[in-house]
This record gives sequence, C-alpha cells and structure tokens, in this order.
Amino acid sequence: MCYYNSVKVNQSELLRLKSIEKAIAQFEFLNKSLLIGFDYQPIPVLKRVDQQTDFDLVQMEWGFLPPYIKTREQADKFRLGYKKENGQWQEPILTLNAKAEEILFERKMYRDAALNRRCLVLSTGFYEWQHVFPISKKTGKPLKTAVRYPYRIGVKNRDYFFMAGIYNPWKDESTGEYIETCSIVTTAANPLMEQIHNTKKRMPTILTDDLAWDWLFGDLDEARISEIACFQYPAKDVQAYTIAKDFRQALDPAEAFIYKDLPELETNFSQ
Repeated sequence: MCYYNSVKVNQSELLRLKSIEKAIAQFEFLNKSLLIGFDYQPIPVLKRVDQQTDFDLVQMEWGFLPPYIKTREQADKFRLGYKKENGQWQEPILTLNAKAEEILFERKMYRDAALNRRCLVLSTGFYEWQHVFPISKKTGKPLKTAVRYPYRIGVKNRDYFFMAGIYNPWKDESTGEYIETCSIVTTAANPLMEQIHNTKKRMPTILTDDLAWDWLFGDLDEARISEIACFQYPAKDVQAYTIAKDFRQALDPAEAFIYKDLPELETNFSQ
C-alpha cells in the first residue's frame, strides 16, 4: 500500500499543527524527495512530548517492530523472510502499514500502540500504482498481465500533511541499540484513490488538522480511535498526477509524466 513517501519541506517554513509551531530549518531530514519503505529507513514523525500538549519532530524507523523481536538478526528475518531448518520459506511480515480496521484487535501487535503510542507521519506526497489491463488486439479481451502506472498523490493547497501513525520503542538485546519504529495507518480508499490503487483500494489515513490534533493529544476511547483511524480524506481535496515509471531512479521523482494511452481520472467529486 503506502510504501513510498516524500518529505521535501521548504526549509524556510514553520511546521504548524493548529496552535503549535516548530522552526524546521534545522532539520535536514525534511528534504527527502523519496523515502522507500522497503529500505526500512528513518521517516519524519511528530511525537507527543510526554503528557504535554506539545510535540517533537523526530525520525523513526519505518517498519513497526513488535516486542517479541529481540535482535537485529531477528528483525531482518521478520522483515525479509528466511528459510526454515526444514527448507520451507517463511514469508516476511510487512509492518510498514497497519490496517485501521484491525489495529485494535485483541492480540494484534498494534493494539497497545494504537491505545497508547499514536503519532503523525509527515508527508508532502506519497506514491502509488494503478493497474491497467490492456485490451488484446487479437481477442478483444483484457490481457492477464497489467501495465502499472505510478502516481504521486498529495493534498490540495497544502505543502505538507499528516498521516495517522503508531509507534513502538525497540531495543536490540544483543547490542543495546535503541530506536523507535512506526507504521502508517491505512484505510479504505476514497473515490479518487479507488481509481489509482485499484487492486487493494486502500490509502493512508490522511488527517485534517483537527483530527491530527485529536490523534496526537486526545484522551480517546477505542471507538474514537477506530473512527479517526478509518477516516477517509475527501476525494475533492486530494490531487494526483502520473510520474515516470523509473521515478525511483530519477533526480526528481515528483516530476509529472504524461501517458498518452492512459485515460484520465474522474476528479469531479462533491466530497
């Protein structure tokens, strides 16, 4: 789902969340055109200062690690998969995203974090693919193999925006390394994102400033946590455009690229 993010914030700006402002010129990590989740690299996050109505702008390792993972070796196996002693392959467990509808499930690894360690993941745009099945000239039917078209998605009239996140402190018991790891919460796609992410039909839980404030500072019960986590940002306020298929290697991943054979998205939404 949301495995590619960008955080390229103008260094002369202040970072604002309602009444709280932070000078950001000192933060070099707010100049990343492309963050790839599968690299498990640091991602900028707003983290609440303990029991205060204030936040710190920090980096957390993208990819939630649960407490039962004790070492980096175990973390690598958890994230990348490994061959068991019997020769069978153990599939990796992806925790870059956490499904909003499931984060509070009993015995779910995310439950305690959703209840007690919510955060905001900063973004200036994320990347997703649309799958299109071309029509065969021979049979007149769609081909079985899709052509993938990448899009960059952002919020209209916003230089940056906030996505719901959850985090967990993690320590390597063999080396003493201490980090905080996080996941981006995802929800069902709005009508625009349904057209782009047309396989799984999901999107990150983008929050309004009011909801971001509540997510970070609110004393929330489970019903309210679930309600905010499942929020769909209005399609009319989201913008998307196609980019080059090799954007991951491009100097400017966000540069627009037009595909003449690709139908335009429906963008006439009332909400």
